[in-house]
Amino acid sequence: MPAVEHAKLLLLGALLVVNVVFLACWARSARQLGGVSWPKPIETAVGFITNFFDTLGIGSFAPTTSLFKLLRLVPDERIPGTLNIGHTPPTVAQALIFIASVQVEMATLAGLIVASVAGAWLGAGVVAGLPRRRIQIGMGIALMVAATMFTLTNLGLIPGGGEALGLSGARLALAVAGNFVLGALMTLGIGLYAPCMIMISLLGMNPIAAFPIMMGSCAFLQAVGSVRFLEKASYSLRPALGLTLGGVPGVLIAAFIVRSLPIATLRWLVAVVVVYTAWAMLRSARSESRAALLTAQADTAPAP
Repeated sequence: MPAVEHAKLLLLGALLVVNVVFLACWARSARQLGGVSWPKPIETAVGFITNFFDTLGIGSFAPTTSLFKLLRLVPDERIPGTLNIGHTPPTVAQALIFIASVQVEMATLAGLIVASVAGAWLGAGVVAGLPRRRIQIGMGIALMVAATMFTLTNLGLIPGGGEALGLSGARLALAVAGNFVLGALMTLGIGLYAPCMIMISLLGMNPIAAFPIMMGSCAFLQAVGSVRFLEKASYSLRPALGLTLGGVPGVLIAAFIVRSLPIATLRWLVAVVVVYTAWAMLRSARSESRAALLTAQADTAPAP
C-alpha cells in the first residue's frame, strides 16, 4: 500500500475513533439531562436542509442559526453548543467521503486539521461559559461576517486559487495559524468553510482541495470542541439530536445523488436571511442590556 494511502487510512481511522468518543460523551450528557427526547419534525428538517446544502459547500452554521432564531427553537445562549454538537456526526460523514475521494497532500491536511482542533478546544472552553448577552453580540457579528463571505463569493471577489494540492514552508505555517483562528471562531458560530476556502485559494491551492481540508477540520474540531459544551450542558439536547438525525441523510443524498444546484442563487438567499438574523440577534442583546440597566437603576433607587 502506498504511504499516502496508508496515511489517509490512519487519518480516517482517527476520525472514527474521535467520533465514537464524542458520541459516548454525548450519550452520558443526555443521561444526565434526563434521557433522550426525540426531536420534533421541524428540528429534524432543519438538520436535513442545512447539512444537505453544507455538503454542497454553502456551510451549515449561519443557515442553522438563522432557522433556530426565526423559529425560536433554541435559546440564543445555547445556539453555539447546539450547532457544534448537532452538526458533528453529519460533518464526520462529509469528511469521510471527501477525504477518501479528493486528493490533497497529507502533511497539509493533517497540519491544518490539528491546528483547527487546538483552536476549537481553547475557544469552546471560553464560549461555553459566556453570558447570554455576550454570545448574542458575538453571534450577531459572526453572522455579519458570514453574510459578507456569501456576498463576496457571489460577486466573484474572492480569489480563484491555483493548482497546488499542498503547501510548504511559510505558506504552510500561515495556513496553520489561520486554521487555528478559524477553529476557535467555529465555537462561536462562525462557519469555517467559506473563510477556509478563501485562505486556501489565496495561498495558491486548488479550491477543490479545500473540501477535505475544511470538512476534515470541522469533523475533528467539532467532536473535540463539543466535549466542552457537553461538560457544561451548554446546549439544547433535542434540537441538537434533530440536526444529527436529519443531517446524516442530507449529507448522503447531497454527496451521492444531488451533485449540483444553482449555488449562487442559494447563497444570495442565505445572505439575506443571515443579515436579518444578525440584526435580530444584536437587537435582542441591546434590548436585554437596556432591561438590565433599568432593573439595576430600580434596585439602586432610594425608597420613597
